[in-house]
Amino acid sequence: MNINSYILTLILLTPLVGALILALIPEREGSKIHHWGALIVTLLTFLFTLHLAFHYHPTAPGAFQFEQNLPWITSPAINYHLGVDGLSLWLVILAGFLAPIGVLCSWNAIKTRTRLFFTLFLLQQVAMLGIFVALDLFLYYGFWELSIVPMTLLIATFGRTENRRRAAIKFFLYAFIPSAILLAAIIWLYTVTGTFDLPTLQALAAQHAISGNTTALWLCSLAFLVAFAVKVPIFPLHGWLSEAVQEAPTAAVMVLAGKLGLYSILRFSFGLFPDQTHHSAPLLIALGAIGIAYGALIALVQTDLKKLAAFSTLSHASFVVLGIFTFTIAGLDGGIFQILNESLIGAALFLLLGLLYERYGTYDMRDYGGLATKHPWMVTMFVITALAAAGLPMLSGFVGEFLILSGAMQAITPHPILWTVIATTGVIFGACYLLSMIQKLFYGKLGLRSEEVAGWDLCAREHLELWPFAALFLIMGVASPFWMKPIDTFGTLTVDKPIHFEPNPIKHIESETYGSTKCVDGMTVIEAIDNGCVSRVEITTKEAR
Repeated sequence: MNINSYILTLILLTPLVGALILALIPEREGSKIHHWGALIVTLLTFLFTLHLAFHYHPTAPGAFQFEQNLPWITSPAINYHLGVDGLSLWLVILAGFLAPIGVLCSWNAIKTRTRLFFTLFLLQQVAMLGIFVALDLFLYYGFWELSIVPMTLLIATFGRTENRRRAAIKFFLYAFIPSAILLAAIIWLYTVTGTFDLPTLQALAAQHAISGNTTALWLCSLAFLVAFAVKVPIFPLHGWLSEAVQEAPTAAVMVLAGKLGLYSILRFSFGLFPDQTHHSAPLLIALGAIGIAYGALIALVQTDLKKLAAFSTLSHASFVVLGIFTFTIAGLDGGIFQILNESLIGAALFLLLGLLYERYGTYDMRDYGGLATKHPWMVTMFVITALAAAGLPMLSGFVGEFLILSGAMQAITPHPILWTVIATTGVIFGACYLLSMIQKLFYGKLGLRSEEVAGWDLCAREHLELWPFAALFLIMGVASPFWMKPIDTFGTLTVDKPIHFEPNPIKHIESETYGSTKCVDGMTVIEAIDNGCVSRVEITTKEAR
């Protein structure tokens, strides 16, 4: 049997079986058996995800590849349907890449209850991978709900302060309540179409054949969008983000924000509700631009490193929101590329902050200073990550931001220049808080904690964690077309989808015609005669306005 036909199942089963095995291994004080077990499992999973990159064919736009579709439940009709396309391909590989690094960064940070930690960590990876590959709505929702539980338990159990349970409950409520509304919307879709199959639903949506009840469609699309917007989070639905980021262990916080919600908006909101999403685009573009500037400004005044990183995440995720809702090829391609970039930069930043905390036991910038001479390799990694986040040309951050801002200028929405200018100020503020952070941490006179604690520079394991990020920042910056080929297949298809929404439904048409215009039952009726043929065009009063 060709491995392509079951590679996605293999990718899902590897961390799932690994989690079950680790849960059965007894925990012994001082033992690293769960660390080694989790590392082996995540490396195997990453190896399997690389198969997708080498065997994906970007010449088949719109087609799902490595597809597996098996009947599961007869009534309701639920299938075990998996597949990837240009949107999900790199996200699956990204999830596989980050997992072993998450294990490595937990090597010394997690010393107790290691069995519980790594079991939950692997279950979280199963949920993420499942969300990216599921093509059945019910199956997708199962993975979506699964992603909430391990993260909540990781925050509540392994948070660093007494506030961890409050942060976990807040995260759970923010995630679960919109998810319950999402479930109701999914069930409604099934009742009107008789299927959970995503490609079938997308075909119906392209023909505007899901339902003739426009109000119900609007409410359903809103349920999907709100559930995903909270998970991103989109400004102003970010109330859970700061506390969850502050409390979550480094390995968990690396996957906390951005990817799942942004992917789901592109896959489901764009795929199932094209008309409604286009109508919502002006509002989302405005919220994206405001979120960029707001997140950067709040990060600029923070003294707590975790809070700074949390609002930096909000700002960078808002960049993606701005790009994808422009519905331009540049904006969509840049937005999807920036999902990858934001995830890598955020993971590297949280990893570096975690290494600082291991050495000095604080996230307060006021306690640091003068560390450059003590940690030359660490400051090098901080500077590379900051420059990538600030969008320095030749690094990955520049590619995504340039395409997004280009797409924003081309967007057919009210005030595109205004929102682009606001987003650009966010880039400037972002560079300010990142460079200011490096100045306060590594230069100037020694801080209180820097004098009291000797600290140490990067060890071999930490070099192994960080250098892949530095390499990817450069490679993705100078060889971005390699990543863009699959991405562009999705972006082009999304832009070309037929919709009923037009900014101005009345077009100027020049032809050699003559005829009459009259009003019938509140409707403007134009009867035109062209070469002996009579054409009748009806424009409602609403459209005429």
